[in-house]
Parts: sequence; structure tokens; C-alpha cells
Amino acid sequence: MGKIVISSNVTLDGVVQDPDGEEGFGRGGWFHQFVGSKDLEHWQARETEEALGVEALLLGRRSSEWFASRMSSGDGAAVRVSPEWAERINSLPKYVVSSTLEDPQWSNATVLGGEAVKEISELKRKVDGEILVYGSYQLVRTLIEQNLADELRLVVFPVVLGTGLRIFDETSDKKPLQLVSTRKIGDGLVFYTYEFEKN
Repeated sequence: MGKIVISSNVTLDGVVQDPDGEEGFGRGGWFHQFVGSKDLEHWQARETEEALGVEALLLGRRSSEWFASRMSSGDGAAVRVSPEWAERINSLPKYVVSSTLEDPQWSNATVLGGEAVKEISELKRKVDGEILVYGSYQLVRTLIEQNLADELRLVVFPVVLGTGLRIFDETSDKKPLQLVSTRKIGDGLVFYTYEFEKN
């Protein structure tokens, strides 16, 4: 049985929007503005360790296109990660949730174009191990709302933006989580792991 793991970089007030500043959000670019070289080194090591421990990626269309466009060189430089991370991500099976995408333009990618909840539930039954979700915030909200997400991993950056898209902008009800672990990354980042409590 697969385990869906949401992994995200967030600001202290929970904003996930435009970390690299390429989307035109007025307060975007916070990832590089508030991370030191020691932080980045430890962040890269955590990202690589995480990628090596998963069996598949689950992405929304826009996040899939973002990663695919930056991974074409295969070295990971465009997303500021290690070549080991890039090689692992490129080799993993990828499942892209989209009703419009026909050709995902990425190695080992399969489009889940039908009923999302049903197809993701089937994917969880099929994959033995962790299924990692990067970005994909509309998809993430669906996973949380439908109780399909099993674990949440947040790397919190030391900045408050005051506005912007958040993972938890809207839910139909309370979503209890259990804290599994917390640790400092470098000098200024904090990594939290939570498990979603199942009803």
C-alpha cells in the first residue's frame, strides 16, 4: 500500500506561492532571499535523502511542466539541487493528474486523466512505498480534502509575507495531524513532519 507524502517549502505564515520569484507574485522569490549557504547545503541534503527513499512522484499539470522544463539537462542545477537528486527524480515513475495534458514531456510519466480521487486511490493500492508530492497545490488540497494524504513534510523559511497562496487556505472541516518530528536545517530553516490522523 502506498503512502502519499506532501513535501513543501513554506514561509512562517504558510505561504507556498512563487518561492523562486518567476510567477510575478509581488512577494515572490522568498526561497533565495531567506536562505543562507549553510541552510541551502543542508536543504539539498534533505531533499536528496527524501528523493532516494520514495517510489514515485505524484504531480499536478503545472508542477509537472515546471519540473520537466528544468530537468531536461539532467543535472538539477535549475532547481538548485544535487545531481544525485536530479538523477533519482528523472528515473522515478511519475503520475501527473490532469484533464487536459496528453503528453507530459517527461521520462517515465503517466497522465491520470480520469476521475482523480479514484485514480489516486488505485495508485496508492498499486505502489508499495512512498509517493511524493511536490508543489501541485490544487492537487494537494484535493488529497487533504479527500483524506488521501498520509504525511506532510514542511521546510519552514524564516519570513512572514502576510499574503499569498497557502496550502491550507480552505478546508471543509478540521484536519487533525500528529507531529512526528522536528529538526533544524542549517542555521535558519526548520523541518517538520506530520502524519494526518485518519477518521
